[in-house]
Amino acid sequence: MIDDATAAALLARLRRALARPPRELRPLRIGTHIAGWLTEERAARIAGFAQVFTVNREGVHFVPTLDDEASRTAAMAEVANTLAVERALTPWRDELYAVAPALGDAPWFRLERAAARYFGVHTYAAHLNGVVAGHAQDHIPGDAFTRMWFARRSPGKAIDPGKLDNLVGGGIAAGTTVAETLVKEAWEEAGIPAALAAQAALAGTVDIWREQPDGVQSETLFVADLWLPAEFSPANQDGEVVAHRLETLEVAARLIALSDGADEVTADASLVVLDFLLRHHAITAKSPSCDGLSALRHRQAAARRA
Repeated sequence: MIDDATAAALLARLRRALARPPRELRPLRIGTHIAGWLTEERAARIAGFAQVFTVNREGVHFVPTLDDEASRTAAMAEVANTLAVERALTPWRDELYAVAPALGDAPWFRLERAAARYFGVHTYAAHLNGVVAGHAQDHIPGDAFTRMWFARRSPGKAIDPGKLDNLVGGGIAAGTTVAETLVKEAWEEAGIPAALAAQAALAGTVDIWREQPDGVQSETLFVADLWLPAEFSPANQDGEVVAHRLETLEVAARLIALSDGADEVTADASLVVLDFLLRHHAITAKSPSCDGLSALRHRQAAARRA
């Protein structure tokens, strides 16, 4: 079980890391819907694309002639390319996100991944907890011998370089499902064969809504657990991970409580690990921090609908 001191440190760290945006944001609107959120500085820059947007007190709007998915997508591609030339975006991914009312719905438009946070559009990702049971025949998450895999991100990554991460995690690209993303990323990041990755059990979602240097991260993470054989050893395939480490749940909790240093875990991955610890009662309901930690998993969702 996770001790109260570690749980309290974890609560303090994630309250800081996952704090809601500290200032007013300008909504990107499509009719009565909010498709994204921009800082005032970015909204002012976007106003310069008069052929694409109008900006007023109510928010940022597409001009009336951009009234369908195809026209908005084409216009946003031009805007994103211009912003990339201005070095206003993170490195180009050449991967599109579908911006829609919900995952799988018909999109309002598609947008290059590098521009997603600039416009604060709602994105989706799939993260996998790779865990090893303490006993060969039993999955007993509260068992002191249960262990969890972490991956160290490459120092060349555009976001959170060099930090520890979940064993598997990746954004859900346009036209791709949660299951397909998990299988693809499981192989690329950890060398997990498709047949084994397909055994991952979806366990719900967690939400993030916070301001970052590259814009607003508005994201739902689909969480999955995969119980791996004790003899399995991860092997990165795409160069985005440089090392792996296997730790007990107690050590995992201490790692996600760290807010700096070489062993800092990304805020996204920390929330996913926290969700695992809570679901499997490694942090008990008797802990003074339990309610606060549980609230972190979905506290941002309401703000997106404001």
